[in-house]
Amino acid sequence: MEQLSLARQLDLVFKELDQELSGLDSGVVFVQIRNNVIGKFGIRHNPITGRDGRMDIEGSGLNDTQRTSFRAMALETLKYKRQWTHGEISYDFTVRQGMILVDATMESNYNMANLMIRYPRTNTYLDSGMGSTS
Repeated sequence: MEQLSLARQLDLVFKELDQELSGLDSGVVFVQIRNNVIGKFGIRHNPITGRDGRMDIEGSGLNDTQRTSFRAMALETLKYKRQWTHGEISYDFTVRQGMILVDATMESNYNMANLMIRYPRTNTYLDSGMGSTS
């Protein structure tokens, strides 16, 4: 996987989720990224809703055109990912009036232990002149 671009990996994710998306008309697709490699991915959704004391299955799911559009929008969001290599991207999707709507959320993750290795150990708080004088 490390040899595949993040875009190609995301394309593979959507191919893997295609059948599941065909049965859903709303939810959240998520991909967890570590070292620019997608590890865990999936869909969060509520396939069954309760109304008036009865449980019903929601909607008919995304059609071929909507799934293709969703995949294209997800790939487009990668243009907004900047320097980070660890994190999660979530795609909140729903169908309204026959159109798929997608909101993307990007979460970058950093590890303080990595910073401690990269930067020399100095008392930056006192060095900045903001330290306590008492």
